[in-house]
Amino acid sequence: MPYVNIQITREGVSREQKAELIRGVTDLLVRVLDKSPATTHVVIQEVDLDNWGVGGLPVPEFRKAQR
Repeated sequence: MPYVNIQITREGVSREQKAELIRGVTDLLVRVLDKSPATTHVVIQEVDLDNWGVGGLPVPEFRKAQR
């Protein structure tokens, strides 16, 4: 029973984009590992930008520093 957890920043990802991620990850596990789609679980978690860090900084600060 594969379980895949995808964490992304909360920045307006559409329902359709999430469905495509779920479908794509499931298809990949079926194709590469011969897993059953019926028992494949994909969870997408959206994280606020202030709760995601890169390079020792919260994402908004990191992005400002990159400009």
